Amino acid sequence: MAFGFGRLRLSPPAFWRMTPRELAAALRAFAGPARAPLDRAGLAALMARFPD
Repeated sequence: MAFGFGRLRLSPPAFWRMTPRELAAALRAFAGPARAPLDRAGLAALMARFPD
């Protein structure tokens, strides 16, 4: 909702009429394509880098 109202400046009726697919397309326009989830090796690297 914050993205729709704040960043896209949609009115409440326009926001609630959006389909999930339309909202996802708007998010991709701002954030780019989704990144792959972190794998075990990536997690291990982060844990080694930030041991706290």
